[in-house]
Amino acid sequence: MGGRKEVRQGTLALMILTTLQNMGELHAFGIARRIERVSGGVLAVQYGTIYPALLKLEQEGYVSSEWMSSDNNRRAKYYRLTRSGRKQLEREAGEWHDTAAMMARFLALNRA
Repeated sequence: MGGRKEVRQGTLALMILTTLQNMGELHAFGIARRIERVSGGVLAVQYGTIYPALLKLEQEGYVSSEWMSSDNNRRAKYYRLTRSGRKQLEREAGEWHDTAAMMARFLALNRA
């Protein structure tokens, strides 16, 4: 299956929002590992990518955070989806479904 791939630009925010909706409150490491697991190990989420994305989502009001103790008793910043984040997730997911359907039509032309 080849090597692990980097997350495509513009998709990480949607993956983070979806992960928080499905899993509830998580710290950055947990979010990154969940994205990698769901991708079947194809994606690699780097710390230099996940933290800036979470900061941006927090500044936009789509996620909120709180310092808490992790499972191994260390302080970790846990993120949760906000009401605004749920609405943004709905918008972005709709746009991705529309884009995927359009691209499927174009790619089908190559097979014809």
